Amino acid sequence: MSTTTPRPYQSYVYAYPHKTAYRELKNRPALRDLWAGEPKNALSLYLHIPFCEVRCGFCNLFTRIGAPDELTGRYLDALDRQATAVRDALDETRDKEGDEAGDRARDGGGTRFAAAAFGGGTPTFLTACELERLCDIAEKRMGADLRAVPLSVEASPATATADRLAVLADRGTTRLSLGIQSFVDAEARAAVRPQRRADVEAALGRIRDARIPVLNIDLIYGIEGQTSDTWRVSLDAALAWRPEELYLYPLYVRPLTGLGRSGSEAEADATWDAQRLRLYREGRDHLVEHGYEQVSMRMFRRKDAPKQSADDYACQTDGMIGLGCGARSYTSALHYSFDYAVDMREIRSIIDDYTTTEDFSRAEVGRYVDGDEARRRHLLQSLLQADGMPLAEYADRFGAAPADDFPAELDRFAARGWLDDTADPGLLRLSPEGLAHSDALGPELFSHSVRAAMAAYELK
Repeated sequence: MSTTTPRPYQSYVYAYPHKTAYRELKNRPALRDLWAGEPKNALSLYLHIPFCEVRCGFCNLFTRIGAPDELTGRYLDALDRQATAVRDALDETRDKEGDEAGDRARDGGGTRFAAAAFGGGTPTFLTACELERLCDIAEKRMGADLRAVPLSVEASPATATADRLAVLADRGTTRLSLGIQSFVDAEARAAVRPQRRADVEAALGRIRDARIPVLNIDLIYGIEGQTSDTWRVSLDAALAWRPEELYLYPLYVRPLTGLGRSGSEAEADATWDAQRLRLYREGRDHLVEHGYEQVSMRMFRRKDAPKQSADDYACQTDGMIGLGCGARSYTSALHYSFDYAVDMREIRSIIDDYTTTEDFSRAEVGRYVDGDEARRRHLLQSLLQADGMPLAEYADRFGAAPADDFPAELDRFAARGWLDDTADPGLLRLSPEGLAHSDALGPELFSHSVRAAMAAYELK
């Protein structure tokens, strides 16, 4: 058995399976059938806004620059139609308890949202009036009580204006995530993110004035020209605002992005890998010294801060309703969405198609999650959290131990020193070195079929 440590930085590992493994669903199942029998009393709601004022050089998210010809209005019209269709489908479902449960669903008793998020893109690309409408769609169409549940919203410094923030605060936003990436102007330019530190600081001031309970700041390490000293400048500039959360992201250079390069120029650069790993450790240690606890490889939370982020929810098991052409929805058996792309022309085409869609009653693109894939997803998304995974939780759900289902993978992780051998016997937890290699560990838990589907997508 090889114990060679793979390269620590490959690509971000979030949801599993990745959207590049999704395919057109030939039977286009009806949403009312997909959600029949599914638990709907603690759903998460996600609304996706695929617009940004600029496209950062490292970005491969599903988003486009600008919105000509009143595109945001037409997009919100489509989002409204989709929300109506989805809520109708949820209200029509019958679970295993029969008609009585169906009656509860129709009168609102069977469907409840426990968390909500607006992401993108940049949701605050919308005007203040459009943000009001977005909140209305979540509340009046979907039935989510935004003032009663955690609501997280993503923003950029340029769009974090006082009028937009006032809307978000008034409608119940509990967490605002600001993508800053670097407080050093030269590094921001190197990442193809035109911004000035003075403007960033002004945006942070407006956010604190809005009194949204949780501020998250995103920073990136591995930018060209970045050093330990300049990395410390950004960390200390962020800490000066005492954000409740900080996310530290490694820079990835990927095809079809502004910084995209061909294979060996970036992806096989061992020096760059070593630099990012060093900066990660410096950032981690600096935040821990300043009173932050590590939640995952990327996420750090101030110890006295309220726990309001999506990481506090059981993403392995909870259902997700995603609205918008870049959003995903999860049932226990199927993950589904709309078509996915990184190339700007393809993204524009998908958005245009979405705005003209009238029938949102069926799932179009997705991937079924069978027993094996559910096990992989649960293990991956639990293990990548710093607290680890209770073995009893896995056994209760799957009737087995992770070591029974994934003996080779866990043996490799242990041989590399990625598992914490000092943890409680009832807990499977990564060591500090394992957390540092989260983006290498995650892909080793991908199934062969998911790997093949992702590889086929990349070759298209």
